[in-house]
This record gives sequence, structure tokens and C-alpha cells, in this order.
Amino acid sequence: MAFCKILIRMTDKKYKIQIKKKQQDVVRFLEANKIEFEEVDITMSEEQRQWMYKNIPPEKKPDQGNPMPPQIFNGDRYCGDYDSFFESKESNTVFSFLGLKARLPSKAEP
Repeated sequence: MAFCKILIRMTDKKYKIQIKKKQQDVVRFLEANKIEFEEVDITMSEEQRQWMYKNIPPEKKPDQGNPMPPQIFNGDRYCGDYDSFFESKESNTVFSFLGLKARLPSKAEP
């Protein structure tokens, strides 16, 4: 799969501390692994919010209400929500979850 860019649909509003912590966890992981990403604040753009709702597969949407941030995409491809991201981290499959090739650790220069 071609790598576009990891997009994190998130909120800048302080709705819940729990949501903010989840967003920070995703961002920290991506930064630590030097994965290019873009934060997209869905609270500032109705267009971005509607795009997110439209591009989450129906089987991944909650029974009631709207999906909560963070929602993770690789370009237009939906990767998953925070719970799916967390599970992939725990099982060491996060690169696959993101649609990326796993990176091999680089050898230290002598």
C-alpha cells in the first residue's frame, strides 16, 4: 500500500481529559517513531468533521451518536479509532494497522 500521510482526526476542545490523553498517546507514538502525520482539528471545520463521519466504515461507527476522536486515517484509508490503535501497539502490529511497512532498527554507526 502506498503511504500517503497519517491523519489524526482530533479535537482541540477540552471536552474530556480522557480524549486528550488518547490523542496525546497517538501523537507521541508517531513522533517517537518519526512517522509523518498531520493533526486535523474536527472542531474547527464542519467540512473535516463531515469527511471523518463519511469515511468511517458503517461497521466501525457507534450504535448511538458520532465516533469520538481520535480517528486515524492513512490518506483516505480508515485505520481505526484509539482502541484499535492501542490494541495494535500492544500486539506490535501498529505499522500494519497504519498501513505502513514495519521499520527495521537501524544499526549504530561505529
